[in-house]
Amino acid sequence: MPPIVTIDGPSGTGKSTVTRSIADRFGLPFLDTGAFYRTATLAVLEAGVDPHDADAVVEVVRGVEIDQKAGMTFLDGRDVSERIREADVTGAVSAVSAHPEVRRMMVERQRAWVEEEGGSAVVEGRDIGSVVFPDAEVKVYLDARPEVRARRRAMERGEDPEAVANDLERRDRYDSTRAVSPLTVPDGAVVVDTSDLAFEEVVEAVSALVAAKS
Repeated sequence: MPPIVTIDGPSGTGKSTVTRSIADRFGLPFLDTGAFYRTATLAVLEAGVDPHDADAVVEVVRGVEIDQKAGMTFLDGRDVSERIREADVTGAVSAVSAHPEVRRMMVERQRAWVEEEGGSAVVEGRDIGSVVFPDAEVKVYLDARPEVRARRRAMERGEDPEAVANDLERRDRYDSTRAVSPLTVPDGAVVVDTSDLAFEEVVEAVSALVAAKS
């Protein structure tokens, strides 16, 4: 069994559901690293700190405990799994996650989380195969056409597709051009375009990659 499977890609490609399915199928723990950044962002907002103020943001994030258990995300022991998906957090997460020291701390915590789980996990995010676990044996990059991603996310949230498309475009631009750990296809990753695939087909494609390394 490969110790670490990384699943990267932009929003709306099915990362979370695919990650959980692969983890279940192979009996591995799973980690949603995006939830770590969202939880850090929530802590910043609750502290009344400007997400663009690097020093203040780092001070807040350094002082909080972030954890995931059984698919739920906790901030200082409080379940914030649903709260971190709300619009204010979504709107500020790119700014918070762009600070180099925040990313350094999150990478350290994510590696520690996997180590505490025994060193094996399916990990999803935007810089997992490129930065957090660059030596992972199985690296997957999920992608999809912009309009498909926007439609999926709009259906999930019950929001206007055009507004969602604009938000995704903004975040993609922000994440792919940041100086530290930009969103990119990791070296050695297999790109799976999910635009025209059913969920089960995506899971089967990724499962085959994992099984080949087992």
